[in-house]
Amino acid sequence: MIEIIAGILVLAGGAFAFIAGLGVLKLPDVLNRMHASTKAGTLGSALTLAAAALHFENASVTTKAVATILFLLLTAPIAAHMIGRATVEIRRVKAARAAAQAKRASS
Repeated sequence: MIEIIAGILVLAGGAFAFIAGLGVLKLPDVLNRMHASTKAGTLGSALTLAAAALHFENASVTTKAVATILFLLLTAPIAAHMIGRATVEIRRVKAARAAAQAKRASS
């Protein structure tokens, strides 16, 4: 029974990782791509690690899987937030430069 549950978790994790890859490939904007890769990628990784913990039934493997899942859940949103802030700031600076250049050109 545990093998079936682990198999379902691996398939679900792979599906979410595939969806994250499609999101990165198909979405038009950096912020949308970042959102897709962060949310679906983290969930896919967590499901796959949970399947590994169930399959091996070893305290050492389970502890490492749980620690890795917690690390992903703590760091992925922070990294996505920082990338998003950097993207918004770069866009703001580019827009300000373009406005200043247009103002100089019209003068």
